[in-house]
Amino acid sequence: MPEQHTAQELADAVLAHPSVARLHGGAFGEIASYFPGQRITGVRMSEDGPVEIGVVLRLDRPLTETLDDLRGALAERLGGTRVDIYVSDVDAGDDAPEAG
Repeated sequence: MPEQHTAQELADAVLAHPSVARLHGGAFGEIASYFPGQRITGVRMSEDGPVEIGVVLRLDRPLTETLDDLRGALAERLGGTRVDIYVSDVDAGDDAPEAG
């Protein structure tokens, strides 16, 4: 199943970026690829449309820089296929201000 292999490779490539906290399936889990016995959350591939990636990012650098890095890395793997990246949330980590 080359498509399954590709979806997992894309997920692994996204998760390898230090500013990506985790993949995210979107509000209703719609960003996902389904295969027999497996679901890859955060990567949706279609035969005739863009690849969609859902992420939660760390706030360790400007979001636009992280998104540019991700698009560049994925474009190398996908050739001319458009990549849409959805930032579902951010992870402020331990440096988040306390409520009060």
